[in-house]
Amino acid sequence: MTFPVIDMRCRPAFLHDFFGRTPGTADYDTVRWLNRRVGTLGDDEHFTRSSTPGGFLDEVRDADLTRAVVVGRHTPSQHIPNDEIARIVDLDPARLTGIGSVDPVIQGTDVAIAEARRAIQTLGLRGIDVEPGFGTPPRHPDDPAYLPVYEWAEAEGVPIFVMSGPTTPDPRFNDPAGLAAVARNFPKLKIGVFHGYWPNVQDILGLAFRYENIHVIPDMYLFQAGGGAYVEAANGFLGDQLLFGSSYPFRPIRQSIQDAVRLGLREDVLPRFFHDNAVRLLGLGPA
Repeated sequence: MTFPVIDMRCRPAFLHDFFGRTPGTADYDTVRWLNRRVGTLGDDEHFTRSSTPGGFLDEVRDADLTRAVVVGRHTPSQHIPNDEIARIVDLDPARLTGIGSVDPVIQGTDVAIAEARRAIQTLGLRGIDVEPGFGTPPRHPDDPAYLPVYEWAEAEGVPIFVMSGPTTPDPRFNDPAGLAAVARNFPKLKIGVFHGYWPNVQDILGLAFRYENIHVIPDMYLFQAGGGAYVEAANGFLGDQLLFGSSYPFRPIRQSIQDAVRLGLREDVLPRFFHDNAVRLLGLGPA
């Protein structure tokens, strides 16, 4: 491999019990189960190495990542404060990048926008994550509650990341259709989609075909049934819109890189998929 790698979804175990911080808990067992489910080879407790900050940095460096992107969350069931994401980034700012999070339903519009602004301007994070489908009640990404956040982000040039995928509590809200209105009404808004709306792969690919401001990050679902369609699209129209993510700690970083290299992406697409598209989306400088 002769190109640098940016991992768009990479969280340490010590960040939260959800990521396997505490052995003997149901969350810890779920992390092990999910690793097996998505094709982890070898030890399904590999993530315990990142139960300390030093162990996480060793994991990132040993995988030879150019950057690991640590993503926050703000939902009714899980809140990882933006300050915590910033503290992790401060462990190695040259190699770690953070994405903050807000929930305008929980926080209210004004507070959510103020917090998003603080996350970017004060804490130095590079994007904002929203999770409409994980709300109470669940919502679609074009729900009016989120529109002011999109408007602010578009005006400020801040990318918005939308959580999707089969872990959405109500599968009816893992439907990318509402994202079309967001992409259409905010044409300069850079949108990243974690988990790539799998298993609704063709649906999100159809939207990404129509709207070039949609960026697809299938992460661990790239390696699941139907994931080949992401690769086929990247070798066609999606070459500038598909990005790599390992989903660590739910999948090993190095194995995910090696598995992705073998998927059949064209040689000219590989550096864009692993690095250049992320540089552009996150505003890290010229690709």
